[in-house]
Amino acid sequence: ALENIVFALAAAGVARGERHKRARHFLDLVGLEHAADRYPHQLSGGMNQRVAIARSLSVEPEVLLMDEPFGALDAQTRETLQTELRRLWKRTSATIIFITHDIDEALSLGQKVVVMAAGPGRIVDVVNLPFPAEASIDDVRAHPQYGHLRHYVRSLLSHGAGRA
Repeated sequence: ALENIVFALAAAGVARGERHKRARHFLDLVGLEHAADRYPHQLSGGMNQRVAIARSLSVEPEVLLMDEPFGALDAQTRETLQTELRRLWKRTSATIIFITHDIDEALSLGQKVVVMAAGPGRIVDVVNLPFPAEASIDDVRAHPQYGHLRHYVRSLLSHGAGRA
């Protein structure tokens, strides 16, 4: 796991002496410092996703594009990683563009939800979310406006947005 991140840092041109230190920092950030010496086949799907997130964040991008990163995970691992991603976003300065077909995931992780229609892709609406950045996922889902916003986004997808 550690060398996976070190490899990305080398490709990004990070000085040799800095690579392991930075890789360990980002493994710790995703809660995998104990798995530094494990091979990918020795990690669960969720752990592999966290290594991928650590690798992506380690090069300190200004923008991080995540296209359905939790789609293949079981529900429990998915929720854990959603919570972890929200925590990491608060600790970094990266802008994260998170593509998902899951309305709850979009509402729980986003500051804005851009609803798109298919064929050709077009923006149907941009929904600015009222949830405080410091709120946990549980706090977001308990927010008085959450249900209304979920219904609104669902209606955009059901009526007029076509296959989205």
